[in-house]
Amino acid sequence: MAALQFREALTKVGTLTSRPAAFLILGGYTVSWFVFERETLDWHGIATLITWAMTLLIQRAEHRDTQALQAKLDELIKANEKARNEIAEIDDKEPEEIEEMRDSGEQS
Repeated sequence: MAALQFREALTKVGTLTSRPAAFLILGGYTVSWFVFERETLDWHGIATLITWAMTLLIQRAEHRDTQALQAKLDELIKANEKARNEIAEIDDKEPEEIEEMRDSGEQS
């Protein structure tokens, strides 16, 4: 039970880091660092902030691409009369469950 909650929390954190608010938080952290600990904001600190920003940019791009792909697939499922609609609900499952379903050949 705890492992499931942990996986769900990780998924939620991944989704939240793709939101614009994550950039605002990083910006607030950067300003706070500059205001309160300016002497420790050296080249290493700036490199760390740039790394965090790039990570957020990559996460956002990946999330956008995934959402676009899912929307396209959902549209194809709706358009195909032979497609089973329960496949569209697979998005609610955890990644490990989806992998197990794909490996076993099960589709619902």
